[in-house]
Amino acid sequence: MKFSEEQVKEIVALKESLIEQIDKHQQGIDTLEKNIVILDSFLKDSSFTKASQLGIKKIIERKIEIEEKQVENSIPIKRGSDGKIIANAYVTPDQLSIILDNGITINADTPPFKSFFLDRIIGEMKKKDSVEAENGRIQKESMIDYIINKNGTDIREIIIKNYRQKERVNELINTAGWSLTRMLENINK
Repeated sequence: MKFSEEQVKEIVALKESLIEQIDKHQQGIDTLEKNIVILDSFLKDSSFTKASQLGIKKIIERKIEIEEKQVENSIPIKRGSDGKIIANAYVTPDQLSIILDNGITINADTPPFKSFFLDRIIGEMKKKDSVEAENGRIQKESMIDYIINKNGTDIREIIIKNYRQKERVNELINTAGWSLTRMLENINK
């Protein structure tokens, strides 16, 4: 495909025009980049927070706010002998969470955790809920239940779901405190 002399001249003119536009835009881009550098320098000097950091700052503030609320809503569980906090209980309408203090390590197999706390205290509550479910007073999904979160064999958190009654919360917190205290005593023997 051959181009006429006129077409070649138009193509050359178009190319030169494009090169001029690129040069013109490049100068504009260079000017804009210099302006951004100047503005960044000004903003740094005025201790301005970058927009990208604003989102992180809000997330951190929200996390701190949630942690402060948790501390406000926590119920300390103390060792009977010296009053040292061994766990904190957090009560929501749906569940009770008992989170052991970071310095406390208790194996889930240490007595009287299973025999007293799980089998006797929570087990009895389960029996009562089972009877109520059979009689149609509550749904089976509303029966009390628990989850033990562990780090290896050590208890980290006890989650009790569907406690349903405030009296149960008090009994669960008190008996958890008693059980954990006895478990620590058994470990130290």
